[in-house]
Amino acid sequence: MLHSHNCYIQSFKTAIESVPADTPDFNVVIHANKVPVGEHRGRYNAPSTSEVAVVIAGQQFDKRDIVLHSRDDNLKKISELHRSYDSLQYPLMLCRGENGYAINISQVDPIGGTPLRKTVSCMSYYCYRIMTRRNDFNTLLRYGMLTNQYLVDQYAKIESERLAYIRNNQTKLRAENYVHLQDALQANEHHNGIGQLVILPSSFTGGPRYLHEKSQDAMAYVRNYGKPDLFITATCNPNWAEIKENINTNLNPQDRYDIVNRVFHLKVHKLLHLINKSHIFGPPRCHMYTIEWQKRGLPHVHLLVWLVNKIRPNQIDRVISAELPDKDEDPILYENVKKHMVHGPCGTLNPNSPCMRDSKCSKKFPKSFQTQTSTSDDGYPKYRRRSPEQGGQIATVKNNDIDNRWIVPYNPLLLKIFDAHINVELCNSIKSIQYVTKYINKGSDQATFSIQSPNEVEIYQSGRYICSSEAV
Repeated sequence: MLHSHNCYIQSFKTAIESVPADTPDFNVVIHANKVPVGEHRGRYNAPSTSEVAVVIAGQQFDKRDIVLHSRDDNLKKISELHRSYDSLQYPLMLCRGENGYAINISQVDPIGGTPLRKTVSCMSYYCYRIMTRRNDFNTLLRYGMLTNQYLVDQYAKIESERLAYIRNNQTKLRAENYVHLQDALQANEHHNGIGQLVILPSSFTGGPRYLHEKSQDAMAYVRNYGKPDLFITATCNPNWAEIKENINTNLNPQDRYDIVNRVFHLKVHKLLHLINKSHIFGPPRCHMYTIEWQKRGLPHVHLLVWLVNKIRPNQIDRVISAELPDKDEDPILYENVKKHMVHGPCGTLNPNSPCMRDSKCSKKFPKSFQTQTSTSDDGYPKYRRRSPEQGGQIATVKNNDIDNRWIVPYNPLLLKIFDAHINVELCNSIKSIQYVTKYINKGSDQATFSIQSPNEVEIYQSGRYICSSEAV
């Protein structure tokens, strides 16, 4: 072990010696205002939290080999599929030079222990490595931000392996037989005749054709059942007791995204059970949901629900509330609304709020007072928001007195059960339902970024953005 440690120290010294002293500093800057035409700005927004992420630029299937430069000026490539790749990339975490993933690792019969003909996939291998087991101290999960770097790097390897398989097996996938593809080729819309055309099939999760199919599924629901009744957005709460109980005392939730995402996954299934089995909103017809990150560090779910019995106008206030509850009647709900469902404050109370665009709130807060729920001219509902003179409550948030104009619509039962930001909106009065169905299927996070150097050379590219939470 000592010999291995000394070898790594010598390799670091050699690497430092090979870097010129006058090498300029480079910064990678994400530009949230550079959104490609036709793309949703929510995919290209700037990160709102400090997190470890990887931006994949250019060809996502290119090999990410390590090049070893020896003292005699010889170069040697180490493939990312070589068993020594991980220990060379993460010498502090794998200080004994442990073997990493390789394509020839055989699966083992769990009963007899004999090797099978099938090999272990890249995802299965790293799922095994980051799993917590009894009587086994997993050191890979104890490095904080370095663990997050390890996670995003390995997921980039997983995705690169999948994309490489698709590129090299176009004939097996019968890509040339895709619907409308022959017409597009004949019209020369997507191919300039140079090089090989590579088609990303709809079976690739998160790809353009995959998302297009999901959007078509949602519109099929709309054609059969009409507009969805409820649009629910629930965000993970890193302070849930289930998360804190399973995290080491010297670590934070952002150091263990594996625990955070597992708990959130269980909470999402609990939410679906309450809607589909317990019928808290009445019998449902169908539902559709997607998990997103949008560079915020924590996952959130967008959920559309179609109900058998439509929510009537006189039932809206019992299902959706946009007011502070009475503190004496329900103190738990009052504290949850204060903690999770207050927007901002922004505007004159906080001009530097992230929601501010051109000195105005992009979410149109504060809302106007309403004595009763009604539908506005644009089709969106205006929920009841009583003023203090009409019996509305007042709370102090971030040293500011706020009233019902700042409350995000919520369902009281769900808010008390989940103790998290869970926005519930009435959806059947919205005019542009096609926008809503496309919104929840807009795709994975992207980043338009530039490499900025002291000579002001900027190269803009559109890249796949993978955060630590999504990698897990």
